[in-house]
Amino acid sequence: MPPMLDVSDEVRAEIGDEEADRLLTGESAPGGYDCTSCRTPGDPRQERTSTVLFIGDETAVLAFAHATCLPSQVVKVTEEQLQGAVKYIAGDTLEPEPQQAVLGVTSGLVLISGELHPALVVEPTAPIARPGTTTTGDDFLPLLVEQGFAPVPDLSAVPPVLHGWSVLLAVGQLHAVLQPSASGGRPVAWWQAHHPLQVTDGWRTAAGKHQQVLMFAAPVGSIGRQPREDLLREALDKAAAEGRLVAAALPLAGAA
Repeated sequence: MPPMLDVSDEVRAEIGDEEADRLLTGESAPGGYDCTSCRTPGDPRQERTSTVLFIGDETAVLAFAHATCLPSQVVKVTEEQLQGAVKYIAGDTLEPEPQQAVLGVTSGLVLISGELHPALVVEPTAPIARPGTTTTGDDFLPLLVEQGFAPVPDLSAVPPVLHGWSVLLAVGQLHAVLQPSASGGRPVAWWQAHHPLQVTDGWRTAAGKHQQVLMFAAPVGSIGRQPREDLLREALDKAAAEGRLVAAALPLAGAA
């Protein structure tokens, strides 16, 4: 009995017809796997399974996921991210490098002009230096402004849409923030969750209604981990008033 594998057209285009057919007939399909999304075991002979191809600068890794967690797709990442993905797929513990900044992402609903909007608030755990420099300054906001994010003086209006960027949602979970590829190809992950983030029903409903997510970004120490949405809003208002907030509306990629 052949495995219940989904191989999307884009995955087939990357791995070739011969390898795709070997997967679909079961010749090279795994007997079991840990889902690359939820990390629980899966069996392609018992449940529908998606092939997910991670492509780096020089190498590629084929992973598997429950079809209910992720659709079959190609995810383009940097070579460094790919090596992390390999460790993650293998189940290794990922230890952050010393002094390496990690992007903290918080989801919440933000009230603007009497309407609730789904939002992501991004704040690094350390200053972000411009690539290739040895300075100790924080270039996080200037780098985002160069990408098209707009400074936010207050939260009285929805920020403009940033075309080419998007937020990847699948099965009610947040998987990644995607940005345009420098080579003009398919979007690449600007931020990718090691474990997909669960969002609330209200957040998912608002995302489905607006078909976009508002992304706010602030330098380290500006927002913090706020336990309630009213406190998150207060922190956003304060950061905006201090000139420490940029934002954009990002279209949805995937189903909310």
